[in-house]
Amino acid sequence: MSAISYYDDLRDNPEVIDPPQIEDAMDVIEHVHVHDPVQNALKPNQLATSSVRDLLECPVCLNAMYPPIHQCSNGHTLCSGCKPRVHNRCPTCRHELGNIRCLALEKVAASLELPCKYKSYGCVGIYPYYSKLKHESQCVFRPYNCPYAGSECTVIGDIPYLVAHLKDGHKVDMHNGSTFNHRYVKSNPHEVENATWMLTVCSVISMLKALDVASVWTGVSRCPVWPAADCRNGGLGGAGAAVKRIMFFDTQVFSCYGQYFCLHFEAFQLGMAPVYIAFLRFMGDDDEAKNYSYSLEVGGNGRKMTWQGVPRSIRDSHRKVRDSFDGLIIQRNMALFFSGGDRKELKLRVTGKIWKEQ
Repeated sequence: MSAISYYDDLRDNPEVIDPPQIEDAMDVIEHVHVHDPVQNALKPNQLATSSVRDLLECPVCLNAMYPPIHQCSNGHTLCSGCKPRVHNRCPTCRHELGNIRCLALEKVAASLELPCKYKSYGCVGIYPYYSKLKHESQCVFRPYNCPYAGSECTVIGDIPYLVAHLKDGHKVDMHNGSTFNHRYVKSNPHEVENATWMLTVCSVISMLKALDVASVWTGVSRCPVWPAADCRNGGLGGAGAAVKRIMFFDTQVFSCYGQYFCLHFEAFQLGMAPVYIAFLRFMGDDDEAKNYSYSLEVGGNGRKMTWQGVPRSIRDSHRKVRDSFDGLIIQRNMALFFSGGDRKELKLRVTGKIWKEQ
């Protein structure tokens, strides 16, 4: 083979280079597997593990690196996600990255076992490096997103923290009880803006008498137009159906059975007509949510319509639940029918309850 063809072959099939820096990493991992039982009992090799974790941190995004881990000819490493972002140039030395993989560091990572990043939230598990990411995406201790419907709130936390945040940060009304009575009144049924919502709460658990109107929901929070697909089908549940504009929303929190629930009421425009929706979300995981059921009922003119279902976990976003129409849906014509009279005034009464399945 000539020298020219040899170098051409080398360029087409770049070899993996393990520079001296990786040898240092291998020295570190030798300390991770100390076989002295006394030393293992006294020191769980936290410092050594921490050093290896530092080696596995991408210098660009600062996240943990997973195969393929790239390196430049000087041994500086980079995650595969950041390689296109740096235009194939090492962010440390500016040398061309090429297609060199750091197999040694990938093998080092495979030998590690690390705690879940949600340890501070209560998770005590220890997981292999390459299984840790999948666990963390499903960890029951991972924090919840704020369930408030009125904005894309970025606050996260456990349930007690979010309950306090909803009360103090979003001024959401808190209620004790498992039943509710809701009235929606609008003088012009062709509009859903500047609406007044009234909520009456009573406690089935403590067998208290129904309270008088506990809160009056006034004022309208306006949202920008939701980005959505077209509304070709123009009806609920169709493949082209999409929420076009949120006209009114409100969130209430109910405490019962030792749990918290978010009750959402909304008026929005779907196609050319306003639609009203009410649904419940459970402040906890989906497995726990399945232990509860709820019903919502709207009626008038000697007729009534009832919805019964299982509350969705707040792991599912408010928008996801609403856009799936998983709740009591009242279209305008039906709402006017329930209102009675000359169809010039909208008067909806929605009642409901929450119960625990046996």
